[in-house]
Amino acid sequence: MPDGLLGGLRAFSLRGQATEAFEQDGLVYLINEYWTAGQRQAHSLHEISYRACFKPQLPEFFIERLTAPGETVYDPFSGRGTTALQAALMGRRPAANDVNPLSAMLAEPRMTPPALAQVAARLAALGLDSAARVESGDLLTFFHPATLGQITALRRYLLGRGLAGPLDAVDRWIRMVALNRLTGHSPGFFSVYTLPPNQAASVASQQRINATRGQVPPPRDVAKLILRKSQALLQDGLPPAHPPALLTTGPAERTPALADGAVALVVTSPPFVDIVDYEGDNWLRCWFAGIDSGTVAIAKHRGVAAWQDFVRRTLTELARVVRPGGHVAFEVGEVRNGKLLLERQVIAAAAGLPFETLGVMVNAQRFTKTANCWGVENNAGGTNTNRIVLMKRQ
Repeated sequence: MPDGLLGGLRAFSLRGQATEAFEQDGLVYLINEYWTAGQRQAHSLHEISYRACFKPQLPEFFIERLTAPGETVYDPFSGRGTTALQAALMGRRPAANDVNPLSAMLAEPRMTPPALAQVAARLAALGLDSAARVESGDLLTFFHPATLGQITALRRYLLGRGLAGPLDAVDRWIRMVALNRLTGHSPGFFSVYTLPPNQAASVASQQRINATRGQVPPPRDVAKLILRKSQALLQDGLPPAHPPALLTTGPAERTPALADGAVALVVTSPPFVDIVDYEGDNWLRCWFAGIDSGTVAIAKHRGVAAWQDFVRRTLTELARVVRPGGHVAFEVGEVRNGKLLLERQVIAAAAGLPFETLGVMVNAQRFTKTANCWGVENNAGGTNTNRIVLMKRQ
């Protein structure tokens, strides 16, 4: 489909539903349900939570149509690593960048997983069940004293190993799973009932949740939960052979590790305008990983002009790393209940750069899990569409 991307999108049909196509102010819009809105339909390795992440079917759609095995697929705002992992699962070379070191910690282990038996043996050797209880501190708002003792012992072990040199594949995997299991709203997490795992409540907020629900943190077996989640993540098998991943940490506008013209396809979604508090959502994960969240320069844009300038700097760097004839799928979601059309800002930000704007692909979802979680009716609130600016490098 590379030479006829728009034609292929016009003719696309998932359930016999024709694509709605129209032009507005000289811009082509293509609207359809291009991939399933169902949850947990992708490879099991994708099943970790992160705030404002898109479904794996989004990068899969473009990787399948716009790249060949072995070619590089890149995401400059990697988050949990959805694009990079999907690229690995499809035999492409994953490349990913994020300003938060958490991103690489969450992404890399799932592209090169250890055997489940190795994870079980390492956890058994750690003997977390014998860790001393922690009897004081704010974190007892979330965790039982015995559970917090296990978490603290595991954190101390991982940070100590990290000081001695790079963690091995088993320890990197255990850290990744533990980061994902810290807090959540089911017994599968280390914590008492709290917000969904893509967000960490503040101590004060959790105190209110505990009081409202009349709950106290129950004891959890940390090693058992890590092993259970590991088994779930690995149930669909390991990724196939693929070129080594390139994972970097830093601002998207400056990625010297990526060579000029090295990238065949970019699939990404930048930080939204004045919506998502990535730093607040990840404070507990940063604590566990030994990251000072105050030093992570996560982009925060309280105005559209500042956001557009940020996108301009990112696209300038993408113009360097994307090869001529390569593509960019730049997803912007919905903002302010669809009243702010960020695709227009993306296109304005690309002015004068060597990109041809092909159009805007709108994936209309039938429901939104996040909105349902917060009691919002389907398609009445939350993010109900993926709005993707499609560009081709000239």
